[in-house]
Amino acid sequence: MKQGVNMDKHELLIRTAFKLFYTRGIHAVGVNLVLAESGVAKKTLYHHFPSKEHLVEATVRYRDRCYRDWLISRLEQVPAGKDALLELFNALDDWFHDRVPDIDHFHGCFFVNASAEFGDQKSAIHRACAEHKACVTALIRKHVNRLSLSEKKADEITQLIILLKEGAISLAYVQGNLNAAKEAQKIVEGTLGD
Repeated sequence: MKQGVNMDKHELLIRTAFKLFYTRGIHAVGVNLVLAESGVAKKTLYHHFPSKEHLVEATVRYRDRCYRDWLISRLEQVPAGKDALLELFNALDDWFHDRVPDIDHFHGCFFVNASAEFGDQKSAIHRACAEHKACVTALIRKHVNRLSLSEKKADEITQLIILLKEGAISLAYVQGNLNAAKEAQKIVEGTLGD
């Protein structure tokens, strides 16, 4: 897991912790494992992060940046509106099938997993997870707004797409249905029509 010497210790700790938290669970990973995998001294870790919770929040924000950058770039490859909304599910399908090395192998939704482990909605970690979901919703809404729908219909379509996206991620991870994104895409395509 040791990274290149050019990566600063702060970034190295975040990336190492994220990989461990995402694959093993946050509460299952102790600080000592993060230190062993990163090769960083304990004093350095606590210099950058006063507690494990601070490190967890940093990993949530790191994942948010990586995931949203990836998703935005995928949606920008096609025309805005319907094409981008359908591309969302192509992107998810690639993620489920581990064809997106930029965002790591698929282990479900890190934000759902992290918020489940930090259930207090007032915690910084839970709030950061909720902020991520709100930003993705806004991104989807931006493309729904290109469809020239009434406000009410745009709200309904946005919610439908969010529910299908979240459901596809859950089905792919929990039940192993790696075709869930393509199945959800068919529903969206049928709903949006020509």
